[in-house]
Amino acid sequence: MFLPPGFGEKYVMTALGRMVYYTAVGKPWSDTDIEQSSDKTLVFLHAFGGGSSAYEWSKVYPAFACDYRIIAPDLIGWGRSDHPARTYHVDDYIKTIIEFIEKTCNGPVSAIASGLTAAFTIRAAILRPDLFKSLILTTPAALGEFGQDYSKSLSAQIVNIPIVDRLLYMTGVSSSFGIRSFLEQRQFARPERIYPEIVEAYLQSAQQFNAEYAALAFVRGDLSFDLSQYITQLTIPTAIIWGQNSEFTGPEVGHRLAEMNPQAVRIFYHLDDVGFTPQLELPGVTIGLIHKFLPLLDQSV
Repeated sequence: MFLPPGFGEKYVMTALGRMVYYTAVGKPWSDTDIEQSSDKTLVFLHAFGGGSSAYEWSKVYPAFACDYRIIAPDLIGWGRSDHPARTYHVDDYIKTIIEFIEKTCNGPVSAIASGLTAAFTIRAAILRPDLFKSLILTTPAALGEFGQDYSKSLSAQIVNIPIVDRLLYMTGVSSSFGIRSFLEQRQFARPERIYPEIVEAYLQSAQQFNAEYAALAFVRGDLSFDLSQYITQLTIPTAIIWGQNSEFTGPEVGHRLAEMNPQAVRIFYHLDDVGFTPQLELPGVTIGLIHKFLPLLDQSV
C-alpha cells in the first residue's frame, strides 16, 4: 500500500464487483470534516496501463484534503478493486464511473481524471450531467480520435494472439523491468523522474490476481473509441491539461478536441517537458494548475 498519511481504504459494491477507494480518515485530516453531501468533493480517476491504480494521483490529492472531500478509487480490474475474469467494454467503465459517484456522493462533484478514463468521464458527464460540477482532465485520449484505429496497430495485433498475450503480460507488464521500461520509454518525458516507489506501486497492481484481463483489453484496443464523436455533447465546464511528450496521442489532437466545444472546454493548457501523466512526473505543477482551474470553472457554472 502506498497511501499518503491520513488516508485509508474503503469500498462500495458495483455491478461488476467490489470497488476500493481511498479517502481521508485520520490525522492530519481528521479535523477536516467535509460531509458527503457537500459539493466540495474531488474524485480522482486514474488512467489505464499496466499496473495503473489510484496511486497515480497520490502525490496530488493530499494537497486538497483541507478544503475538499477526497475520493480516489481503483477502477474495476485495477489496483485493489475486484478483477473479474471477463471481456471488458467501453460501457463497462462509463457505467461503473456513474455508479461509483452515485454510491459515494450526494451532490455534483469535480472529477479529475487521466488518459482513457478521462475520455470515459466525458461520456459519463454527457449521460449524467447532474453528477458533475466540473472536469479537469489530463490527456483525455480514447486512442481512436479522428479516424485513428489503435486496434489495428502492431502492438494491439500482437496482443490479440492467444497465449502470446499472457506471455507478454507476464514478461513485459507484471515485472519490474517491464514496468520501468514502459515508464521510461512511453509514459515519462524524463526517465530520471522515475523513482523506485513508482515502479513498485505499479508492480503490485499489475501482479494482482486476474489483473491481466483489464490491462490486455486496454492494450488490444477493446476500450478505444473516437472521442471526437462525443465531445460536442459535453456541457460540463472543463479544463484540459495535455503533456507535450504524450507518447500515444499528441497535444495537437487535444487542441482539435477542445476547439470542437469551446462552450464546455473553457481551458486548454499545453504543458511542456512532461509526458502522459504529469500528476506523477510533475505533481507540484499539476497541483498548482488544479488549484488555478477549479475556481475558474466554478465561476462559469
